Amino acid sequence: MGDFWIFMALTAAMGLSIFLSMPIVYSRRAQGRWATGLNAAAIGILVFLMADVFSDVSPILYPHGYVANATYSVAFAFAFVAAFLGLYFVDNLPRGRPRDAALPGASGAPVRVDTGPRTTALIIALGIGLQNLTEGLVFGVNWTAGALGILAVVFLGFFLQNVTEGFPIASPFLGSSVNRRLPMMVGLFLVGGLPTLLGGAIGYYWSNSLFLVVFDALAIGAIAYVILPMLRVAFRPLESREASVRRNQLVYLGVMIGFALGFVVNAV
Repeated sequence: MGDFWIFMALTAAMGLSIFLSMPIVYSRRAQGRWATGLNAAAIGILVFLMADVFSDVSPILYPHGYVANATYSVAFAFAFVAAFLGLYFVDNLPRGRPRDAALPGASGAPVRVDTGPRTTALIIALGIGLQNLTEGLVFGVNWTAGALGILAVVFLGFFLQNVTEGFPIASPFLGSSVNRRLPMMVGLFLVGGLPTLLGGAIGYYWSNSLFLVVFDALAIGAIAYVILPMLRVAFRPLESREASVRRNQLVYLGVMIGFALGFVVNAV
């Protein structure tokens, strides 16, 4: 039993390393042009995470080169679509008007309300949480297999990667007037980090390829849904063409830096 608690302590350190990005998130520099750059880097990190998750599941989907396993491929496709459409419907649920909103005609009919940074941040945290759940599964499986060399690499790689995952979660608030209250940010970071412990506990006692495929697909679908509105906001036209061009150049650079950061951290 002592072995299990040592394992869970290491899994907690791996999953909760996401909080190490909190000082940068709350830095005064995380506004203005810095906010644009950090938002772009967050997109790059999310793109890398999608590629990284798919690289983990691809050996299961394609066990014999380019010949796909039909059962796992269908499960992957259904889970991906379920995550993407599920978040779309949640994000577009009709909601009542805010109390301080004008009520022309006083119809009282439900309307689509722009939920803003909080909902976007929660969706990002859910996507990262699903991805971290699969990381915990991988760590648990390797622990029970006694693969010490692989364990050290997995632990260090996931630990460093999770440090970068705080930026995508916080990115909707950067440059926004919405107050980043500490309890709310802690809750969002826990949504992203705690599933690592759940996945670790499951992987410690039980492993199943179909389970890994489904949760990897859910993670990829959720992250794919999140990236699209982030790109739309990143490339929103500014007051002048020159300002838009400069901003776009900064976004391109930030996305490349974010992707490179995820790649380098994962390769350490």
